[in-house]
Amino acid sequence: MAIFVTGSTGYLGSYLAAGLFTGYRDTLNLLVRAKSEQEARERLWTSLQLHLGFPEFIEYVNTRVRIFRGDLTSECFGLSDDEYHALVDTTDSLIHCAASLNRKSEKQCLNVNLRGTLEVIQLARRAQNRHGLRRYSHVSTVAVAGKRQNEIVTEDAAIDWSRSDYDPYARTKKFCEHMANQLLPDVPKTIFRPAIILGDSKRADTSQFDMVQAFHVLAQMPVLPLRPKDRIDIVPADYVGKAVVAIHQKEAPAHGIYHLSSGTGSQTYLELTDAIARAGRTRRPVFSSWLGGPFSHTVNWVANRGGAVGHGASLLKVFWPYLDWNTVFDNSRVVAELGESPAKFSTYAYPLLKFSRENKFQYPAKPWPSGSNEQKISVARSSGS
Repeated sequence: MAIFVTGSTGYLGSYLAAGLFTGYRDTLNLLVRAKSEQEARERLWTSLQLHLGFPEFIEYVNTRVRIFRGDLTSECFGLSDDEYHALVDTTDSLIHCAASLNRKSEKQCLNVNLRGTLEVIQLARRAQNRHGLRRYSHVSTVAVAGKRQNEIVTEDAAIDWSRSDYDPYARTKKFCEHMANQLLPDVPKTIFRPAIILGDSKRADTSQFDMVQAFHVLAQMPVLPLRPKDRIDIVPADYVGKAVVAIHQKEAPAHGIYHLSSGTGSQTYLELTDAIARAGRTRRPVFSSWLGGPFSHTVNWVANRGGAVGHGASLLKVFWPYLDWNTVFDNSRVVAELGESPAKFSTYAYPLLKFSRENKFQYPAKPWPSGSNEQKISVARSSGS
């Protein structure tokens, strides 16, 4: 039997797959969008090289992975009847991590987040009916809490359907949680709600840059239109990955919902800018919160222009509501479950910015080794072409 994982070729999904490989012995059923087996393996390599060397990667893929080449939004993932039945028969738990983070596209959020999650839930339903499921773990977001201001939000108080949401991403993720609860009432479930995932506390390199670019723009501004004592809830990817994997593998987690966040330990903008300025030996920016309104209007206007400036402005436009809400998410549940708190962003913010700037906000991915005999080895128990 195996753990079915979606999103393994994505940033957070790579942490989940690597954590399962290195910390446990389970076989993984991975859904990968690709035209061929080799393309699927190369996509996995691009993602997992953040965590594994090539020989180690090949060993894991050849001995503990079954690749199902399909599309999250297609009926039965676009698999043949035999492939889909094999997926149902061999899956004893699920971690659904894949999602569209495109906060500007309602269409993409509806397709990937809602339709995709429904397909995953249907797989869980069929597996539960066939042989029973150990657990369904769903990676959501703290953004399901909707529009907030100056709050500390607990897990059980986050969902309020009367509140408006900041964007299609937040709204669709809220409905995804609702679908899982309504359609899988008899399946053990765990909902994970990460805060802003930014960087890794143990390494400078990253392959996810949108939020980093937004911070890069802010870090270069001599005057910030923010309140210096506002807190921003940022959590490193390594902590989120560790939490999801560890709690999913527990026989009986203490709770059904976890905020994967920094909670009341979230740092203020003043603390963060001081730390970055010291590390980079630059002058800390001045805070002028009264500029928030004019700044927001300017960003909206510049975002419609092309080039690097327009791109940076478009990122700030998307993330601005989450920078301005001064809201954090209680993390006492996950801290108690893991026995540790996440690292503070100030301890790794400058190395993350430095790496991103030096690599022009692109991950220097290593290609599949040319002439490698390993590419001729079929994946163990592969679903085939």
